[in-house]
Amino acid sequence: MNTNELSKVCRQVRRDIIEMTGNAGSGHPGGSLSAVELMTSVFYNHMRLDPKNPTDPNRDRFVLSKGHAAPCYYGVLAEMGFFSRDEFADFRQLHSILQGHPDCKKTPGVDAATGSLGQGCSIAVGMALGAKIQGKDTRVYALLGDGECQEGQIWEAFMAAAHYKLDNLTVMIDLNGLQIDGAVADVMNLGDMNAKLRAFGFDVHEIDGHDLDAIEEALSAPVSGRPKCILAHTVKGRGVSFMENQAGWHGKAPNAEQRQQALKELED
Repeated sequence: MNTNELSKVCRQVRRDIIEMTGNAGSGHPGGSLSAVELMTSVFYNHMRLDPKNPTDPNRDRFVLSKGHAAPCYYGVLAEMGFFSRDEFADFRQLHSILQGHPDCKKTPGVDAATGSLGQGCSIAVGMALGAKIQGKDTRVYALLGDGECQEGQIWEAFMAAAHYKLDNLTVMIDLNGLQIDGAVADVMNLGDMNAKLRAFGFDVHEIDGHDLDAIEEALSAPVSGRPKCILAHTVKGRGVSFMENQAGWHGKAPNAEQRQQALKELED
């Protein structure tokens, strides 16, 4: 897809996020809205997969380590045809295929159950290493939040990825600067992530995480013998004026009035 086509998908996914969380009265819109361009670009332009055969053993893999951003994940998967948009009405409901965090046993297109922050990168490393051992050309993509990079397990996974030379692994970090308790820099400052990831042996690309052309360039950049990391500077709540850069929208759904205002702002 070209940039214009992807932009249209991104706008619809943002509307889906508002509809899902608003209808459920719960969920995590802020970090879902910040991740839209990253997830849309990966799924539409870089992953080998077939919505009609979601368990194809030769497919590429995606791990949403920041599992609370499930509304964005579901929006992208539905747009691609993995399941009907009608499922949005049951988001976060008992027995729904669209739980509050991704569930690989329930949701077509989901490769890993996530939500316990810090674990997704390890899962992705395991998938990438497994593909290497089996001689497969499977590519693995993982999306992390900056807040969860305060977890020690993340750095153990980074170390393992470099040690095993997992050049089939791409880690994307959504640097929106906010977590549920406030600014990431205040809760536990991550410091110079670019320098740290390079020191850990990654090929690093630091970009604007809402610039589709920059995302495409970073995802397409060749790398050999090293895992890739895309440090994506984003805006929490992107696209909805009253949600942007507000930590309070990490895990709060819009009420009816806010929902309508957000949808109006996201009209074509």
